[in-house]
Amino acid sequence: MEWLLGLLGGVVGGGIGGAKSPFGPLAHGVAGAVGGGITGAIIESATGSGLDFGQILAQVAGGGVVGALFSAVLGLVRKPKAGVQS
Repeated sequence: MEWLLGLLGGVVGGGIGGAKSPFGPLAHGVAGAVGGGITGAIIESATGSGLDFGQILAQVAGGGVVGALFSAVLGLVRKPKAGVQS
């Protein structure tokens, strides 16, 4: 259940990371949620279960950072190359 905090942090991080992207907040929110959910699951399995303030902070912050990174990678992958028409 703690991975849900990472997922929510990833949605926020993805939205912030892709704020100036033409894909919009939905695509970046989904990318952030994927990254944050994966990160949340990894943190949960590494630290064990049980929530305290440090655990909650790690889940949300880790999910947000990785969500922003996934969102930035999405923007770079889909960015059109100079001189190439689609």
